[in-house]
Amino acid sequence: MDEARDLVNRILAGDAKAFKSLVEQNQRLVSHIVFKMIPNETDREDLSQDVFMRVYRNLGRFEFRSKLSTWIARITYNTCGNYLEKKKIPLYEDLAPEQKTIDSCAGANPLPDEYTEKQEISDRLREEVDMLPIQYKTIITLYHLDEMSYTEIGGIMKLPEGTVKSYLFRARKLLKERLTARFQPEELWNPNT
Repeated sequence: MDEARDLVNRILAGDAKAFKSLVEQNQRLVSHIVFKMIPNETDREDLSQDVFMRVYRNLGRFEFRSKLSTWIARITYNTCGNYLEKKKIPLYEDLAPEQKTIDSCAGANPLPDEYTEKQEISDRLREEVDMLPIQYKTIITLYHLDEMSYTEIGGIMKLPEGTVKSYLFRARKLLKERLTARFQPEELWNPNT
């Protein structure tokens, strides 16, 4: 927390390099949330910039009750929620750049055909995650890609921890159902690789 406090103090004192550092440290997190919540590609960059402007304007109010990244994620989530509300896009749907991919979790230097196969699987998975309801894909992204805890996600999305766990379970179940309905198991993973 001392590093965060030092960074915030430097920014509040007018250190532009410190703010640039804050943006670089949190850009991936902000992008994950914006890209999962906002369907309109042209608005994503503007919203990401808007998030960091809001962070800058409100930094003096940050009270260090949570991690700085959690606070920034909360601003991002609220900014996206406001955008969706304004555009009348529902957060819950009817249920009737640098990212982790499957190949990044596997062994180093796969053969070209293995790499291509793993990239296709990763692309399929990403497409299916993107088709989940906004709440679900946001929780999956924060939990699996940004490695946030249930408590942090709950704080960002203003949901009880139990609800976060429940939504994550439902999201995984829905994702599994969609993947198994569209693809044969051997198309999704090869036990020999």
